[in-house]
Amino acid sequence: MQVSTMQNNGMPVHQAIHARRSIKHYDAHHKMTQTEIDQLMSLAMLSPTAFNIQNWRFIVVTDPVLRQQIRTVSWNQAQVEEASILIVLTADLKSWAKQPERYWKDAPQAVADYLVPAIGQYYDNKEQVQRDEAMRSCGMAAMTIMLAAKEMGYDTCPMDGFDFDAVAQLLNLPDDHTPAMFVTVGKGIKDAWPRGGQLAMSEVVIENQFKA
Repeated sequence: MQVSTMQNNGMPVHQAIHARRSIKHYDAHHKMTQTEIDQLMSLAMLSPTAFNIQNWRFIVVTDPVLRQQIRTVSWNQAQVEEASILIVLTADLKSWAKQPERYWKDAPQAVADYLVPAIGQYYDNKEQVQRDEAMRSCGMAAMTIMLAAKEMGYDTCPMDGFDFDAVAQLLNLPDDHTPAMFVTVGKGIKDAWPRGGQLAMSEVVIENQFKA
């Protein structure tokens, strides 16, 4: 599928960053088209992953009954059910071991010969590394989704307020998958609260190293 050229003439990235807020109230009647969903997901799939293992899985939940069930195990947060779509970003913890040659099939042979064996050497028997890497990947993909959605005229809300085990059961996740977070996408009907207060750059940006 060809990706839209919207990014060339739409909202500048810096504007999307400033405009993106976590919106919790949506027009429950608005439907995203399949073309819009496909465009959003195609952009999400360009998010970076270590070794190109693409260890995110994007579960786009549109079924109203399933959405209601997920809402009940998500502290009854309305945006889970009312947004146009609910995206459950899920980590495939074992993607590194599943035919890793796929991730470098289009690379020069010398590159593939070097990187494919390195994948196993890096992740094998290192469950915490596997999980940490997958969570990082999902976090980066979530930001891609939120900024791309903002350019498309949609609002979003990142979420982790839910029962992870219950959601995994509702989505029938394989044993080697785990939910990482939600992103709701839709047409907001109520602005976010004013920003609560940003820390000073001098507190959060450290040059070279912390002072002893």
